[in-house]
Amino acid sequence: MGFVIQDVNDLAGKLKRLSSVRFDAVIAKNMAQIFNRGKADGGTPVSTEKTRPGGPHGELRMSLGHSGDTVGYTKSYAPHVEYGHRTVNGGYVQGQRFLKRNVDTQRPIFKQDLIDQLKKL
Repeated sequence: MGFVIQDVNDLAGKLKRLSSVRFDAVIAKNMAQIFNRGKADGGTPVSTEKTRPGGPHGELRMSLGHSGDTVGYTKSYAPHVEYGHRTVNGGYVQGQRFLKRNVDTQRPIFKQDLIDQLKKL
């Protein structure tokens, strides 16, 4: 499960056409911030019980990684914690939307970074 930057009102496209170096710097900065927020306390669910979402001793948080324009979790149960899941006895556990919350926090920062770089050109 991961997150990939997509164009916002073609701002990213405009900046990339004008200066791919500046665009790449904006992407790198924003992905690093999403990654750091996910690694910080409260950024990713952590459980000390093996049977609870988040895995034992923060396995989900430890599975967070980023490379280039992608940030994501490698644990197979990450989508179930993010979006929710059915239980064996027919119940339902609501998703915690930890990645969505992180991306939503970053969205206006990313947009402003793109605008700021376009103004510099």
